[in-house]
Amino acid sequence: MMRLHNLQPRPGSRHRVKRLGCGESSGHGKTSGKGHKGQKARSGGSIRLGFEGGQMPLIRRLPKRGFNNAAFHKRYAIVNLEDLNAFKAGTAVNEQLLRESKLIRGDFVGIKILGDGELKHGLKVEADKVSAAAREKIEKAGGTITLREKAEHPHAGAAPEASEKPAGEAASGGTRKKKSSKKTSAKAKKKASRDS
Repeated sequence: MMRLHNLQPRPGSRHRVKRLGCGESSGHGKTSGKGHKGQKARSGGSIRLGFEGGQMPLIRRLPKRGFNNAAFHKRYAIVNLEDLNAFKAGTAVNEQLLRESKLIRGDFVGIKILGDGELKHGLKVEADKVSAAAREKIEKAGGTITLREKAEHPHAGAAPEASEKPAGEAASGGTRKKKSSKKTSAKAKKKASRDS
C-alpha cells in the first residue's frame, strides 16, 4: 500500500549528481568537464542563446515574412517649445516654416508640440497634437495654438474619396427610384386601358 513514507521516484528518473573536481581518477577532475581555457571555461562565463561570436546571427540573416503592426504605426514629428524660441514674436509657426527651418524633416502623419523648455514670446502655433503643458506655456506667453484638421494631413487624402462614394451611391439610388417610378406609372396606364 502506498504511503507518504514509502513514496519513491520512478526508476531511472533521477540520476546521481556529477561531482566535479574530485581528482583525476574520478573522470571529472582537473578542468571538471569545461575543457581548456576560453570563454566557456571561466567562472560565470556563459554565452546567450543565438550568439555566434560576433558574426551576424542566423535569425538576423534570414528574411522576415508575415504580418507586422509596424506598418500601421503613426509617426508624429516632435517639436519642443525651446526649439520655437528661434522664431520672432507673433510668427505663425506651421509645417512649412518648421520644414524650412529644418526643425522637422521626413515623412510623418502630423506634428506634435511638447512642453520641454520655456517659450519666451507669443507665437501662433499650428499643429496636430499638443501636450497639456505645452498648451499652458504657449497661452501663458501670449500665443495661440490651433489644431489642424485631419483633411490637411498628407495621409488623409483617402477621406474625401470615401465621402464622395456615398454621394455617388445616393445619386445612383435616386436614378433607380426614378426608373421604378416610371415602371409603376407604365403599369398604371396599362391597367387603366384594360379597364376601359
